[in-house]
Order: sequence, then C-alpha cells, then structure tokens
Amino acid sequence: MSSIDILSDFHSPPEEKGRTLRIYTPDACDGDPDGRFPVLYMLDGQNVFNHPASALYHTWCANSAMDRLIAEGGLRPWIIVAVDSSPDRFSEYSPWDEPAVGASGRGWLFADFLAHHLKPFIDRTYRTLPEPHWTGVMGSSMGGLMSLFLGKAFPGVFGRIGAVSPTIMWAGGKIFRLWDAPTGRWIKLYMDTGDQERYWHDSMFLDYVDAAGRFHNHLKGIGMQEHELRYVVEPGAFHNEQAWQARLPRIFSWLLEDARGI
Repeated sequence: MSSIDILSDFHSPPEEKGRTLRIYTPDACDGDPDGRFPVLYMLDGQNVFNHPASALYHTWCANSAMDRLIAEGGLRPWIIVAVDSSPDRFSEYSPWDEPAVGASGRGWLFADFLAHHLKPFIDRTYRTLPEPHWTGVMGSSMGGLMSLFLGKAFPGVFGRIGAVSPTIMWAGGKIFRLWDAPTGRWIKLYMDTGDQERYWHDSMFLDYVDAAGRFHNHLKGIGMQEHELRYVVEPGAFHNEQAWQARLPRIFSWLLEDARGI
C-alpha cells in the first residue's frame, strides 16, 4: 500500500527554522525494489493529503488522486513531498515585498531550501529520478506564485510547474518581469483559475481571473509553445481546497504524464 511518512522539525538552513515534511510513497516503491521514481514537491503540505494528521478541514486529497490514477493505469507512480507552510506564509512564499499586507519578500530563502537542501536530501534518501523533467513543484494561491518563481529561478531543478490559482498580481505583478524569456529547457507548465476567483483582501483587490489570463498571454508572447503550457479557467470554481481537490486528478494527468522530446 502507499504510505505517508511525516518528518517533523526538518531543518531549513537558509531560513534557520524547522519544517514539517509529509512524504507520500506509492505502493510501487515496495513492489519494485529496483525502480526509481519521479518526485513532485507540493507546498502548503498540511493541506495536501487525505490523512488524520492533515488540516482539519478540506485538503487536496493528493494521495487518493495519485492512488486512483496509478490503479487505473493513467499515470506512472510518483513520490510526493509535501512541505508545510508556517504562519508567516505570505513572506515565505513571496520573493518580493508586498507593503499592502506588510509581507517581507523572504521567498528566496524558501526557494534555496527547496532546491539546494530538501531536494538533495530526498534524492539521497529515496530511489528518485533526479532530472528536472522528472521533478515537479506545485502550489496554490501564494504557493502557485512560488511555484512559478521556482520554475524560472531553478529550471535545472524543476521541469514541471503547477501554478494553481496563482497570486499573479502580488507585488505589482513582478512575476511578469521575472518571466522575461523562456527557461531554455524542457518544461511543462500548468496554470489555472476558477472563474469566481475575485475578492478583496485587506486593501488589495485580487482578480485571479484577469491576472492569470494576462500572465498566460504573456507566457505565449515570450515564446512558450502549446505543448509546454496549459491554462484552464474552471467554471463556477472559487479559491479554496474543495475546488483544487476537484480538479487535481486532471492536473496530475497532464502535468505528470511521461516526458517526451527529452
């Protein structure tokens, strides 16, 4: 059976703090002792799995989605490493300051941890396929913004990017300026939003539909190709885990399908 192991207080040297990791391993890890497996890193780890130690309310149920897709033959087995966020989530998932909510841009520290400390640990500890085309990162909202940042800042580490309802408008839309050209490497980038995702947060009006649509057009404008990029506007969907859970199997099916053209 698939399993979820929880590592508490895993040290992040760049951030000088401990983090909780929740690591899903598919049944094939035991059934195929010589096999090696791709790895998906998911942010806001406490909201990722259907598990007694997860958040109290709705989660993505990523383990259930992965189990089902593997059983149906629709996807090869992936390891999922879910990294918990902290109460200072706005700052740790933003590479830039956002004065409107008093967030300092400390996202570079989290990115350094994920790319240079956590991934090497996972590759040493598990039988992984370490290449970027077998390594993904995915998050929602601010986690979606951070996933876009990681994919552009570290294209030699993360080849698959899942930006679910990303907060594109954060810090005046600086993510547009970061993505000033394609990565120059093999990439698959999935982005979506629900068509009901428009609301106020403090003094910020967050129009996810407009921002994601403009960023999708921007990515096409800098030269990203159709086979590299998928953008979905989900009818009737709001900005919450229930909505993300509902569309996760379809996201997995496209984002994590076997690599071609390597």
